[in-house]
Amino acid sequence: MSQSALRRLPAWQALQQHAAVLGDKHLRQLFADDPRRGETFSVEDVGLYLDYSKQRIDADTLRLLRELATACELPQRTEAMFRGKRINRTEDRAVLHVALRAPRGEQILLDRHDVVAEVHEVLDRMAAFADRVRSGSWLGHTGKRIRSVISIGIGGSDLGPVMAYEALRDYSARDLTFRFVSNVDGTDLLEATHDLDAAETLFIVCSKTFTTLETLTNAHAARDWCVQALGDEKAVAKHFVAVSTNAVEVKKFGIDTAHMFGFWDWVGGRYSMDSAIGLSTMLAIGPEHFREMLAGFHAMDEHFRHTPYERNLPVLMGLLAIWNNNFLDAATVAVLPYEQYLKRFPAYLQQLTMESNGKHVTLEGTTVDYATGPIFWGEPGTNGQHSFYQLIHQGTRIVPCDFIGFAQSLNPLGQQHDLLIANLIAQGEALAFGKSADEVRAEGTPEALVPHRSFAGNRPSNTILAQKLTPHALGTLVALYEHSVFVQGVIWGIDSFDQWGVELGKQLAKTTIAELTAKDEPKLAHDSSTNTLIRRYRQWR
Repeated sequence: MSQSALRRLPAWQALQQHAAVLGDKHLRQLFADDPRRGETFSVEDVGLYLDYSKQRIDADTLRLLRELATACELPQRTEAMFRGKRINRTEDRAVLHVALRAPRGEQILLDRHDVVAEVHEVLDRMAAFADRVRSGSWLGHTGKRIRSVISIGIGGSDLGPVMAYEALRDYSARDLTFRFVSNVDGTDLLEATHDLDAAETLFIVCSKTFTTLETLTNAHAARDWCVQALGDEKAVAKHFVAVSTNAVEVKKFGIDTAHMFGFWDWVGGRYSMDSAIGLSTMLAIGPEHFREMLAGFHAMDEHFRHTPYERNLPVLMGLLAIWNNNFLDAATVAVLPYEQYLKRFPAYLQQLTMESNGKHVTLEGTTVDYATGPIFWGEPGTNGQHSFYQLIHQGTRIVPCDFIGFAQSLNPLGQQHDLLIANLIAQGEALAFGKSADEVRAEGTPEALVPHRSFAGNRPSNTILAQKLTPHALGTLVALYEHSVFVQGVIWGIDSFDQWGVELGKQLAKTTIAELTAKDEPKLAHDSSTNTLIRRYRQWR
């Protein structure tokens, strides 16, 4: 098999040669060679401080990575995205999530049409609706005010709103209860509704086409629960709103299309939390805080578009990810927020990164001969320290880590926040420098235990700090990763904005559901494993 175009690039080959020279040079040595390394390899902008000095790099690494970005036409691709070019080639779509947070009055043209004006029209309608619900002026079918909100969606229509609600819970209206339903497993919906009063519950059904199987299955079950409890089909209009573009199906469901909030095919699901998909977020934190979050997104957009690569946060993050994945053979990334409110952030990033860059062919359709999207995973610190950090510190695999923390706690309690951040900083130090066998012996450790208590170190990490977890800070943080994902996709020459890989299983399930529920024994034509599983399920069902 001949080398791909990417691997033939002089910039790529120079990085391969550089990796062989830099080799296993230890971070201990890199820090000894440059006493100011912690200051040299750090950047602060748009309210975020990135310390990447504990990456296994030197100045030449960064120079070569920037040359690779230029050779892969990252500047041109970035401008193409911001200008509404159809860079999602397989679906022939523009990629304009940046328009969702563009300020009022700014203009972004798509086919000579200003999409920013449309975005703000929807935002204004969302804000008016949110104000009515939050103030109590929106009343349910029986005249009671809304006290519970359940958002029904899946994938990007769920992970973003869930993450944002949990992240910004400190800013949310505490007289409202928010729950989220995504799993087609009936347990998800039943547990979400079991202690609620239908007369005080509002459902947000999030489905662009209003045909998504899991979402509509849950929505119809919720509709049945509501109608049964309130005894009137007309109740649906007061207890359901839609985030969709399919007015016909929305109206057929019983939702007044005046309460349908739209978005556009240039918004990918995993990039949609700041669109109408974020209606639950706006209901929770209010329109003003929602706009602050959008301002954070936009600040990072502008930083990404205009800042030189030497100090460009998403570009640095993306290029370091390329270095770790393709030149140090690190197949995963651990995201470790030392902030309880960000407990769903790793799960959110799993979809953002793995659905975007989990691709095996280039934009031209040729099979790649290099690793693409790494596996993202993680949990909040300090919980993870008593779980999987053992593998990160002493396991046989290199796991680059992103530590995320905030200087100020939203909930000060004694010295707990100082202890939290002390752990964040200490973990990065331990991963980088480890503890040598001689250091362990010097502590008086018996020789038989020295190998067990030694830490190799030289394990790369980033540390991202902000002053406080505000709506603005959350926006900058999410946009940081969005654009980092884009940078990586451009380097790999793949389409980061389609997701054909999720389709096959869904298509096969449509056939399988008919076979599982058929009255008479179906004639099965699958493989022997699938046939046996279907028969066993039917037998036990």
